[in-house]
Amino acid sequence: MMVTLSVVTPMYNERAAVDHFVARLRPVLDELKVTYEVVAVDDGSSDGTVPRLLELRATWPQLRVVKLRRNVGHQSALAAGLRAAAGDYVVSIDADLQDPPEVIGEMLAKATTEDLDVVYGVRSDRSTDTVFKRQTAGAYYWLMRKLVGPWVSGQAGDFRLMSRPVVDTLNDLPEQRPVYRLVVPSLGFPAGEVTYVRAERVAGETKYPLTKMIKLSLDSVTSFSAAPLKIATWLGLVTFVVCLGLVVSGLAAWAFGVVVPGWTSLYIAMLLLGAVQLICLGMLGEYVGRIYAATQNRPQFLVAFDTGAGDVELPAPAFTSGRA
Repeated sequence: MMVTLSVVTPMYNERAAVDHFVARLRPVLDELKVTYEVVAVDDGSSDGTVPRLLELRATWPQLRVVKLRRNVGHQSALAAGLRAAAGDYVVSIDADLQDPPEVIGEMLAKATTEDLDVVYGVRSDRSTDTVFKRQTAGAYYWLMRKLVGPWVSGQAGDFRLMSRPVVDTLNDLPEQRPVYRLVVPSLGFPAGEVTYVRAERVAGETKYPLTKMIKLSLDSVTSFSAAPLKIATWLGLVTFVVCLGLVVSGLAAWAFGVVVPGWTSLYIAMLLLGAVQLICLGMLGEYVGRIYAATQNRPQFLVAFDTGAGDVELPAPAFTSGRA
């Protein structure tokens, strides 16, 4: 059967939110009067998310459960969902209901009537987020627009609708750690926006604490910009100028017979040189590490089972692999 709309939702320890999510999402999709599927990708949950999804699937045949063998992160779980989705249009949405499922119909209507390949969900109001969350998110998007390009939306996350050509293009990309909120707009497909008010998380805890936000920022920068390497170059030049100044001051002191204790200046110079060298090595290491991961060409994720590919009564059906 041809599927018009696929809804992909990565889940990690979302047992407390699953029932709320399904109760909101199912009426919205039923009212669209199109063939659809919901691809719930479990990202290695340990709280009963999968058993509850399988229970819900007994009364909702359009629900498809894809269980990954281990936790691989939000973006990789999203990649697994995109690879599994069969719809002419694919919507990605999180299960915490901060992004409202009711907007999906507006997205689909806008894409079909205006012949768009991508429709972004843009947050017009983030007052439900903490001040810290708003500030860090604002800093992230400001940095991305400076380093990556002005086409990065300041308030669009991973809630978006994409056409089949966009999804196929994403699935063909060789990237090991894709950051879709940057990759999708970089492709240049015709795009539009719909706005909505961001709500509070319906249940559970955020899956993007500060540590993951920092990792996302690092992946975003190293995936789309060589600016850190340029910064390393400029740091090296500035350090050279500073050291040259120290050399000149040392020669001047010697010429005028000024007795200057040497350990202080030497100590400072060594600290400065060591710090800059470590920073530059760290920046180079990030890029070398990504090259190393790409040459290994290991699967980005492994699927334990997929209810869309057959029965899941057995505890460990054969797995399939996927690469970004």
